[in-house]
Amino acid sequence: MVANLYLAPRKEKISWPFLKAFICANSLKIFAKQILEWYASHKRELPWRDSADPYKIWLSEIILQQTRVAQGLPYYHSFVDAFPTVNALAIAPVDQVLRLWQGLGYYSRARNLHACANQVVSEYGGKFPDSAKLLQGLIGIGPYTSSAIASIAFNEQVPVVDGNVYRLLSRLFDDPTDISSSSAYKHFFNKALELIPADQPGEFNQAMMEFGATHCTPKNPECRSCIFNTQCKAYANDTVSKRPIKLKKVKVTNRFLNYFLFEFDDRILVNQRTGKDIWQGLHDFYCIEGNLSQEELLSRLAKEVGNDVVKACVIESQSAGIKHVLTHQRLTAKFFRLSLTDRSVYEKLAENHQLLDLPQGELKNLAKPILIENYLKSGVMSLF
Repeated sequence: MVANLYLAPRKEKISWPFLKAFICANSLKIFAKQILEWYASHKRELPWRDSADPYKIWLSEIILQQTRVAQGLPYYHSFVDAFPTVNALAIAPVDQVLRLWQGLGYYSRARNLHACANQVVSEYGGKFPDSAKLLQGLIGIGPYTSSAIASIAFNEQVPVVDGNVYRLLSRLFDDPTDISSSSAYKHFFNKALELIPADQPGEFNQAMMEFGATHCTPKNPECRSCIFNTQCKAYANDTVSKRPIKLKKVKVTNRFLNYFLFEFDDRILVNQRTGKDIWQGLHDFYCIEGNLSQEELLSRLAKEVGNDVVKACVIESQSAGIKHVLTHQRLTAKFFRLSLTDRSVYEKLAENHQLLDLPQGELKNLAKPILIENYLKSGVMSLF
């Protein structure tokens, strides 16, 4: 007779890689829970956060590119008031869009905004597509903006990666990846993808951006009171001030713009900028570029517009050099108000150089670079 044998259950040996992965997965869940809780009690009350309308989310994201919230907020309200729907924006004249955008800079955003609205209306019947992949097929919408719209409006589990997220992740993981490198976006996108929860992707993305913007700031971040200071590897390694790494230096160009305001009676000649230079589509005045002496400038002017024009001009006023800084350019502008004494010369100048002949009162209604707007408002013209 064979005795019954009791076999104790065999204990499975848990491998270290499995245990490490389990701990890591739970740590990621804890991070998501923490930042969502922080966001719920610390987020700024902003109008586009009260809506899942993809139009308003898209509008806010385009306006806030390269723009602080405090500066962009009045523009958001102006655009929503003027164009409450994507259809209203699409049928608006592009000059009206540029005029409302005036002062925000990066005017290609405004032109793309208008073109994108037209594309949404013509190709999608006025409704934004509901995935990040399809959204990237729209004019002016890249990976970041498409992820923001898809996650917030349509609950797609896709992370956003902007400057705030780069900074937060690079510090959290003490990551030495150069954020200006071609591989940086994919690298940090994949890190964010590990963190983003499936049930609250939009809230999570907004929390990441908000935390980076208001707490994990570029300078003087509040590390001692940070909810992640026990998890943050850069804090532990004392490398917070060195993260993120950005090796590429922005090359800044110095440009000298000499503007000529040709006037006759109460009329003025205006230029509309074309081509791929700054301020495309906006209005300024006839310009000769270069760091030129007064003598060199007059010589150039005579060659370009003709001696008859120069002889018919009376200098009403001229400004000192006015400084204006763009992201990649430092501008120095001088303005010369020239009153023409001969109508025929004035009209010929307008025709030969494709300048708009307008009553001076209409200058107020034109979309202009803020440099031009500020000059006109400085008291040089009683109309402003």
